[in-house]
Formats: sequence, structure tokens, C-alpha cells
Amino acid sequence: MFVLYMADLADVVQNCQVNFHSFADDSQIYLYCPLSGVPSAVLKLEDCISEVGHWMSANRLKLNADKTKLLWVGSRHKLATFGGCAPSLQLGADVIRASDHVRLLGVIIAADLSLDRHVFTVCKTCFFLLRQLRRVSRSMSLYTESLKTFTPFVTSRVESVVYINSDVTSAPKTITDELQRVLNAAAP
Repeated sequence: MFVLYMADLADVVQNCQVNFHSFADDSQIYLYCPLSGVPSAVLKLEDCISEVGHWMSANRLKLNADKTKLLWVGSRHKLATFGGCAPSLQLGADVIRASDHVRLLGVIIAADLSLDRHVFTVCKTCFFLLRQLRRVSRSMSLYTESLKTFTPFVTSRVESVVYINSDVTSAPKTITDELQRVLNAAAP
């Protein structure tokens, strides 16, 4: 029912001539622009988000500025032209500053589209789960059986990185080495 309720939002965004993607209650508004078109892109995004805010108010919803994220994506060279001060969005009294990464459906997307931060987070979570598994396994009588039972929780996280980004095979060796360390640690 919520998806039907939100269906009109796509029309509002399309009228602003920006791209729109939605999953449940998570919506992304995005557009492509060359470096020279950044000022006009900022205005277009501000106008679109303002229209979305008006639509939400009319439909008894609230646009949460605290959860609104801005990510400028490009090569490291292009992002360096911002000089560490990427343009921000002005939404009424709120200012949305550009982030160097955002979390989208559980995946951390970096401004330069590198896997570094996402892989670091996945590995950190996996090692935490492995430490918890070892702590629990001490109280279990069959250590080997506990490994067989709980290890898939860890390895599935690593597999999700490979599944989400099929280019992980061409990723830098530091990234593949980190993932391999997790798999080695999870092996019984």
C-alpha cells in the first residue's frame, strides 16, 4: 500500500527533469552533469527537492533533512577540482553538505566509486562475528559443529561484496587480500 501511496512522487520528480529511483521508503534523486554544469545541477536538485517537500507536506509526510544525503560522484581527479569544498544544497533553512560516501541498501558507495570503504566495513563486521563465534563456541560441546553452523553467516557477507560488484576480481590487490583474510579466518 505504501508503494501505491508514493507512486505520484515519481511524477513530481520527472517533472523536474531529474532521475528517480525508489525502494520501499528510500528514494534517490540523481542526475548527470559535466563539471561545468555543477551550478545548474545544484539549482535543479534544490528545486526538485523543494517540490518533493511540497508534495510530501500535501500528503501528510515529512521530508527529513537530517536523513537527506548529497554525493558528488566522479574520478578522484575531477573531485579534487572542488578543492575539498564540494557544492552543497540549500533546502530552506537546512544546508545539505556533500558527503564522501553514502549507504544505499546496505552498500557503501564512495564518491570515487571505489570499494575501499565498503570492503573495510564488511571485513570489520565479519571479524566481529568471528570473535563472537569463538566466544560462543567455547561454551558449546562440539566446536566443529558450531563452526559449520555459524561460518556461513560470515562468508555470506564476503560473498555479498562479490555479488554486488562483479568487478571485485579486477579490484586492487589490497581489497581482494582483505576479503581473503576474512575467508581464511572463517575456515574451520
